[in-house]
Amino acid sequence: MFLGHERADAGRLEPSSRQPGLEAGVEHRDGDQPLVVSHGRSIGQSNVSSPYMPRSLVWLLAISTGCIVANIYYAQPLLADIAREFGLTVPKVGAVFMLTQIGMGTGMLVFVPLGDKYERRSLISTLLVAAAVALAFTASAPNVVWLCVAGFAVGATASTVQVIVPFAAHHAPDQERGRIVGTVLGGLLVGALLARTFSGVFGAAFGWRTVYWAASLLMLALAVVIRAVLPLSPPTVSLSWTKLMRSVGELAREHGVLREAALLAGLLFFSFAALWTTLVFLLRTPPYHYGTSAAGTFGLLGAVSAGSASFVGRLTDRRGTERTVLVAIVMTLTGYVLLLAFGRSLAGLVAGIVLVDVGVQAGHVANQSRIYTLVPTARARLNTFYMVAFFTGGALGSYLGPLGFDRGGWAGFCAFPLSALAIALVYFMRAERNRSSADERTMRLSRSG
Repeated sequence: MFLGHERADAGRLEPSSRQPGLEAGVEHRDGDQPLVVSHGRSIGQSNVSSPYMPRSLVWLLAISTGCIVANIYYAQPLLADIAREFGLTVPKVGAVFMLTQIGMGTGMLVFVPLGDKYERRSLISTLLVAAAVALAFTASAPNVVWLCVAGFAVGATASTVQVIVPFAAHHAPDQERGRIVGTVLGGLLVGALLARTFSGVFGAAFGWRTVYWAASLLMLALAVVIRAVLPLSPPTVSLSWTKLMRSVGELAREHGVLREAALLAGLLFFSFAALWTTLVFLLRTPPYHYGTSAAGTFGLLGAVSAGSASFVGRLTDRRGTERTVLVAIVMTLTGYVLLLAFGRSLAGLVAGIVLVDVGVQAGHVANQSRIYTLVPTARARLNTFYMVAFFTGGALGSYLGPLGFDRGGWAGFCAFPLSALAIALVYFMRAERNRSSADERTMRLSRSG
């Protein structure tokens, strides 16, 4: 049943009867009319945390996020082939991939807030069909303009993963939310990294266009499975899209933790996207001289970081999110120091990539766990603000990484992520110091009172 009188710092929920067997909630905001939120049926449908979430459902969500997010990463090992076919320079083909990241951020603004307004299963399956169409357009692109538009659409529809992740957090038991979110995000990371392996090997054998035709068919199949298997997930508010977007800004203004998590996530993902967009060009230079398929196999290194996702989720549940975020930033920064110093040797390159991947994954899991506890009835909108910042960082990294490599070689490339991570570390330490000072003031006031 719907949980009446649930306290949240962005609203108050009160029970409201409508029909026998149904319960409704009303979300109140200062200065607004009451907003009817979703109705949970006593026979089992619920829009609050369930005491149990089937393992099969968790794995379905994890596999789905992996398949969907792969759409925006197939291109990375194929960039050199795409550049050669369309006559593009390294910075220009990086800009083409950047449009996919911008599309992802745009999809966050346009589609993800709708997860609080519409039934999520239908929304997810509809977006998957749209993704299949966008991938088919990419596979048939006759020129660069067509490729850019199709790539933007692929990114926009890939935002479906950020409807699925709040779905998982929404239905997860409170005591297991970190683990379940970590598992789903682990699937997302596996998809992001193994997409490179698949596209590198498959593209080398059959051509880059075939990769996108196969992905289009996969999205259609996944849409059918989601529609048939995923349980209904009723909306949590009744708001117009413009009011939803306005409420995203209100949430960001009200919650400093949300702003902090979004900035740190954007800086971490900047370093991740820069590395994987630039790696294919490094591997074609001395001493490596690797081709597309070899570049794709580097995605297998992601198995280490993806395997750590569930562990990171448990660590977050037990030790706290702030500690995990700090470890993530330091680990990613250490990875880039290794890449700068030893990136021209295979052992140094592999060690640096693993540290960066694990660090970014740990930061992502911890930051999302932080924001999902802020306002349980607004998880999709919280996720919208967070993920727009996340993919804004990714878009900048996708462009500046190849640009730095083109202008200054490997050291020129590493300069951008190292700067971003240094900013993240300084910002986090300052925020921690402010939190500690605020806690000390609160303790002194409580003692004096």
